[in-house]
Amino acid sequence: MRITKILCSVGALALTGVMAAAVAQPVTVGVVASATGSGAVLGIPYKNVFEILPRTMGGQDVKYVFLDDTSDVTTGVKNARKLLDEDKVDVLVGSNSVPVTMAIMQLATETGVPHLSLSPIEVDAAKAPWTFGVPQPIGLMMGEVVDDMKKRGITQVAYIGFADSWGDAVYRTLMDQGAKAGMTITTNERYQRNDTSVTTQVLKMMQGNPQAVVVGASGAAGALPHMALNERGYKGLVYNTHGSVSPDFIRIGGAAAEGAQCPGGPLPVCRPVARYQPDQTGGGKSPGALRRSLWRQSPLALCRLCL
Repeated sequence: MRITKILCSVGALALTGVMAAAVAQPVTVGVVASATGSGAVLGIPYKNVFEILPRTMGGQDVKYVFLDDTSDVTTGVKNARKLLDEDKVDVLVGSNSVPVTMAIMQLATETGVPHLSLSPIEVDAAKAPWTFGVPQPIGLMMGEVVDDMKKRGITQVAYIGFADSWGDAVYRTLMDQGAKAGMTITTNERYQRNDTSVTTQVLKMMQGNPQAVVVGASGAAGALPHMALNERGYKGLVYNTHGSVSPDFIRIGGAAAEGAQCPGGPLPVCRPVARYQPDQTGGGKSPGALRRSLWRQSPLALCRLCL
């Protein structure tokens, strides 16, 4: 009996030691985002956030490892594999780029490591059980855009977007939801994220005299169609995705982006909220502000850029 008790005591001490060692190991969070390249306008803010997040949560130490995907899919996959194989991360976060995110999602599915997407992708839980989207999905946000166009009686819509999986996702969603709302999508023009002009695409779009234009882009590059349309005197409404809501979009677009329509979550502003009150009429101007117009008391908002 005494021997049994001693063995049990030794076993308990050993188990306690193992548990203590396990607790002592920090939770490692691997982050892949764009600190450079065309997606940096969205990736740098994420990088800055992870630099100031607490290093202890619930009494557990947390370690963050950030790697720059340079806005490139190949680099993003390479970095994600490095985080998994070398850093042995407990969770993957990223990327702010949809093409990179889609590739990382495949790695998460293969390895069974939890993955938090920073891109508004549609996640099929059956095919990607380890991926969880943080931003609002594109279907939800574009639904707000289509509802607003329907309310305004718009039936002819031109589309221009990135020549990648993000541009594809926005176009598919617009085609599906637009058709149900009785709309005709007259064009499917594309451009690269690092292009500096979309003049040719805009000329083709304007041949159909669209009542509105939907831009399936993000960040500063989302302002290019606004600039080209403005140069040619286009007077219709121009809608963007929630990926375009950023200070750089306003800076690059300037006066050409006046009146841009963007779906977004509550209070997508970087300045004291008290200075910018929701505006039901769209009137008035606040430099650099996203003046919000709310419909149906929805938790989403369609934001009008007032420069």
